[in-house]
Amino acid sequence: MDITKDIQPMTTFRNHSAVFLEHLRETKRPMVLTVNGKAAAVVQDAEAYQHLLDLAADASAAEGIRQGREDVENGRTRPAREVFDEMRAAYDIPR
Repeated sequence: MDITKDIQPMTTFRNHSAVFLEHLRETKRPMVLTVNGKAAAVVQDAEAYQHLLDLAADASAAEGIRQGREDVENGRTRPAREVFDEMRAAYDIPR
């Protein structure tokens, strides 16, 4: 982040939005918008935001896998057939 370019007052952004949107597309860096000198919002290029979402999804999947492996290592698993039989019984689902 370049604090001289990536932190701007909301009114400046509003008055020069086309210029700032081009800056966002070129740099792929988020921009902090301020109101009365305090951070109020963050704007970001759509492609950069999608990349951020993809990274978060990958991290979430990796954490789920890590937790699953930890469960296996610590014996916190049950056979799927046992779980499905319990669900069938609980919800009156025929085989």
